[in-house]
Amino acid sequence: MTYRRFEELPAWQTARKLVRDVCRFAEKDDFRRNWGFRDQIQKAAISTMANIAEGFSRRSDREFVQFLFTAKASAAELQSHLYAALDLGYLDEATFRGYYSQADLLARQLSGLISYLTGHRSRIVRG
Repeated sequence: MTYRRFEELPAWQTARKLVRDVCRFAEKDDFRRNWGFRDQIQKAAISTMANIAEGFSRRSDREFVQFLFTAKASAAELQSHLYAALDLGYLDEATFRGYYSQADLLARQLSGLISYLTGHRSRIVRG
């Protein structure tokens, strides 16, 4: 498959949904008051999406892969923050599992894209 825009990448689409979901729950009453933690968890989510887009705009697979690794690290950071949100009572168990699963899916998509770009000739066409 050929991708001409970062918006077409399944990993970016997953990251976008995760940002939307995380930012919505982070604006709820109790969580909203913990502004430092709220900003940190939102930034981790947003970083995943932004790094995929920024890496895609680079003109080499090597640079793209570096940004994908950063996005994957941000997804792991987000998962860690989700545990903290659960432990602090900002999330119930079911909501935690849903967000954590989304972040896990994103990490797996990023790993697959990294493997593809480092192990095969790229078929990604950039704008």
